Amino acid sequence: MKIFNIFPETVFSIGPVHITDTVITTWFVMVAIITICYLATRRLSIKPSFCQEILEAIIEAMEKTIKDILPLDPWLVVPMLGTLWIFIGFSNLTGLIPGLKTPTADLNTTFAYALISFSMTHVIGISTQGLKGYLMHYKEPTWLLLPFHLIAEVTRTVALAVRLFGNMLSGDMIAIILLGIVGLLVPIPFSLLHIIIGLIQAYIFGILTLVFIAGGIKAKS
Repeated sequence: MKIFNIFPETVFSIGPVHITDTVITTWFVMVAIITICYLATRRLSIKPSFCQEILEAIIEAMEKTIKDILPLDPWLVVPMLGTLWIFIGFSNLTGLIPGLKTPTADLNTTFAYALISFSMTHVIGISTQGLKGYLMHYKEPTWLLLPFHLIAEVTRTVALAVRLFGNMLSGDMIAIILLGIVGLLVPIPFSLLHIIIGLIQAYIFGILTLVFIAGGIKAKS
C-alpha cells in the first residue's frame, strides 16, 4: 500500500526556499487553468460554440450567485471570487490524477485561500463604504462586543482553512485505503464521489466568503 504523508514533501530547494510537492502541483493547476482559459476564449463569437456556452453559463452562474447574496454590483466581486472558485475547484480534483497530490490536502494551501477570503472581506467592505463606514459595523449592537468581533474575524478564517483541509485530506486518505484493500475497482465510483465533493467544497468556500463580505457591509437603499 502507498504510504500517505499528510505533510508536504520537499522536492528541491532554491537556496533557503524549499519547493514542496504541493507547490509543484499548484503550479500545474495554474498552468492547466491558464491553458484552458486561453483555448476557451481565443475564438469568442456572437454565435457561441459548445465550449463558449459552457464558459458563459459558468460566469452567469457565478454572477447570479453573487448578486443574490450581496447588495452590490456583482462585478466588483466576480473577477476575484470567480478565480478563487475555479482555482479551488481544480485543486480539489487534482488528487484524482495519479502521481499528483491534492493541494488543498495541505493546510498551508487552505490557509492561503482563507487569507485571500479574509482580505476580500475587508477590501470590499472598505472600498464600498469607506474606512469609517466599514469599521462602524464592529460597534453593532454595542462597542462592548468589539473584542468578540475581532476574535470572530480570526476564528472564522482559521475554521474556513481547516474545514477545506479536513474534507479534502480525509477524501484522499479514504481513497488510498480503499486502493490498498480492494484494488482498482471499488475506488472508481468513489472517485466520482470525490469529484462531486471537491466541487461542492469549492462552492461552499466561495459562499462562506460571500457571507462574510455581506456581514461587513450594509445594504444600500
